[in-house]
Amino acid sequence: MAALFEFLPIVLFFVVFKIYGIYVATGALIVTSVIQLGVSWWRERKIKTMPLVVTILAIVLGGITIALHDPAFIKWKFSVVYWLFGAVFIASGFIGKKTLVERAMGSQISLPGSVWGRLNLSWALFFLLLGGVNAWVIYNLTTEQWVDFKFYGVLGATLLFVIGQGIYLSRHIDMDPEKEG
Repeated sequence: MAALFEFLPIVLFFVVFKIYGIYVATGALIVTSVIQLGVSWWRERKIKTMPLVVTILAIVLGGITIALHDPAFIKWKFSVVYWLFGAVFIASGFIGKKTLVERAMGSQISLPGSVWGRLNLSWALFFLLLGGVNAWVIYNLTTEQWVDFKFYGVLGATLLFVIGQGIYLSRHIDMDPEKEG
């Protein structure tokens, strides 16, 4: 359920775009992002850095999009977010003893450090690539095609990437019950 809640802004953006266009969809994205951040704070009594940054980018670049009537700004928000995610994954390999992926999944599975490093790097590269592809789409396709890419292409690529990660992980997880303590 939490994963669906995280995709709510992009789903709402897509639906509202199809009905009302880019500017109303951008407003819906801003409002949904702020509500999502508020709900997160209400549930956990803290705000995580990345959702806060994503919401601020939505407000600033979405606000500029609406004010200047130029969809390029909201389109760039997604590349900036992907590149930030990629940078955070890379930086996590140099900050602390665990990568971001290991911090997120380390309590559920046990893997060698080299595998955690490769997983972390693959996520970093995935996000950096998504940001680059989004930038290419911004300048080579129509706004309608960009929205379709954002919804179908990015969600599809993410799903395929996660499945690939699962296959990769399955090769490295020790399934021998004799070794479990």
